[in-house]
Formats: sequence, C-alpha cells, structure tokens
Amino acid sequence: MSYAQARSLWHEIPVDTLFPRTLQGTGAGPGGADRRWIRVGVAPDDDCTGAFDPPLAEALAPVGCARLLRATYVDETSSSATTVGLLFTEADEAGMRALRERFDREGLHRRADLMPRPYAVRGTAAARFGDAQRASWTIRPLTDVPVVVYAVSGFADGRAAGEPQAADEAVVEGQTTAPAQAGLGHDARGIADRVERGLRRVAAEGAEQDR
Repeated sequence: MSYAQARSLWHEIPVDTLFPRTLQGTGAGPGGADRRWIRVGVAPDDDCTGAFDPPLAEALAPVGCARLLRATYVDETSSSATTVGLLFTEADEAGMRALRERFDREGLHRRADLMPRPYAVRGTAAARFGDAQRASWTIRPLTDVPVVVYAVSGFADGRAAGEPQAADEAVVEGQTTAPAQAGLGHDARGIADRVERGLRRVAAEGAEQDR
C-alpha cells in the first residue's frame, strides 16, 4: 500500500475497526496481569487544531496533519482512562523517517512537556480526564505508514498523579512511581500497541488487495 493510500485509510475504515469497542490485554498489566479496556467515546475527526500542547504541536509540525482520530477507553474498574490517537500526517516516507529518528535521537518520547492531550468524554467515567490528570504516555512515529500513534493515561476520578512518567519507564519492574504502581504506563502502552496492530493489519490487507 502506498503512503497516499495509507493516508486515506482514516475515512475508509469503520471506527469500530480502528478503535474496537473493547480491547483485550492478555498479560498486558503489571506483573503480567490481564487487562481489558472499554471504549467510552470517539472524538470527531479533526485537523489537530488545539489537540496538542504547543511544544508537541511544534515537534510534529514537520510532518503536518491530514487528520486526527482519537478515542478514549477506561479499564474494567473505571479507575483509569486512556486516550489513544492516530495522527495521519501529510509526510512522505522520508519525512516520517526523519521524525522517527529525531524522536529516538533526542528522546522526545520521554519528555513530559511533549505529552499528548486527553479527550474527556462527557457523561462517562472519563468525563474528568483532563490535562491535569495526565500521568503516563507513549508516542510513536511510524515509518511504514504516515501515522503517529500515541496514548495518554491517567486516573478517571479526577486525581492528579503527581510527576508524569513515560510509559516505557513506568512499565519497568520495580518502579514505585504513582503511574507505575497504578498500571497507567501499562494502560498507555497496551492500548497503543493494540490500536497500532489493528492499523497495520488493515494496511497490510490493503496492500495484498493492491497486488
């Protein structure tokens, strides 16, 4: 599948395929515990205006924004909330590789000032999931498709988690931070993993059909 074709996936794939109503996280929790996440809302697709704090918007600016899709999930106990996003960029393969290399080289995926913003869903357990509740996150520029995948997690009851911690640090065994002990890093990484796999699967199926 070409980059141009992959860029148009956002309006061709049913929302339940991109963001399933439930996500199974077998072994995805702390200590290998099973997790299950329930979708409570999908944001209207938009052009990224106001979707990111200025430092992250600046970091992503070189690849542009063709469309942004977001959904918010809660865990089975409704104690944590996670927003997952798919930023379909305007970049070509070289542009996406340059962004990925910069994120890796400069450690941008671990910078707390580059945390994505959450999407609170009124009338749900995630209604109070705002900027102050952000606790853990992951952000991944892909190179095989023009997409940036991200997820940000926090407590659903409106509590602030104190010092945020990147998901790849919060999931390390022995961590005693609030995000780590609450499994918020596992939530962010687990949901992002599953949404990314689904996107890649659809892109691969499209590539097979094009042959």
